Amino acid sequence: MENFYFRNTKEIRNEKEALEKKLKIAIKIKGKQVSIEGPAVNEYEASMIIKAMEFGFSARKALLLQNENMIFRKISIKDFTRKKNLKEVRGRIIGKEGKTKRTIENISDCDIEVYDNELGVICQAEEIEEVTTAITNLIRGTKQANVYSFLEKMNKEKKKYND
Repeated sequence: MENFYFRNTKEIRNEKEALEKKLKIAIKIKGKQVSIEGPAVNEYEASMIIKAMEFGFSARKALLLQNENMIFRKISIKDFTRKKNLKEVRGRIIGKEGKTKRTIENISDCDIEVYDNELGVICQAEEIEEVTTAITNLIRGTKQANVYSFLEKMNKEKKKYND
């Protein structure tokens, strides 16, 4: 049995039955504490999905982690900048009306959530390093256009090797 603490249990309460059915585990919710119980393999897979939901991803996006090629990674903004005003750094990552975040998601085919001073990324395991590099460069102050071109260049390289 593993326990998790949620800021908001609304999403997991709404999706509890579907999650239990898809993950083959039992979910118990008591206040802000969520516990899962089941066979060890199912519990491990479910814990990854619950951690993603705990971070702020929807159940639909978190369930992408059932695919063995998908991975969830947290990135701390504080680890990559010395700036005291982290609101400004978060603003650079999100962009005007979410444009920067959305563009990175579209180019790299991943999902990004920003919460407080951390970012959560769900994407293909083979692309996580490129996406992490792009986001950390953005945190350090690289122009958005340079980050986009870096990701597009990585996509071209992959297509070249896959053809």
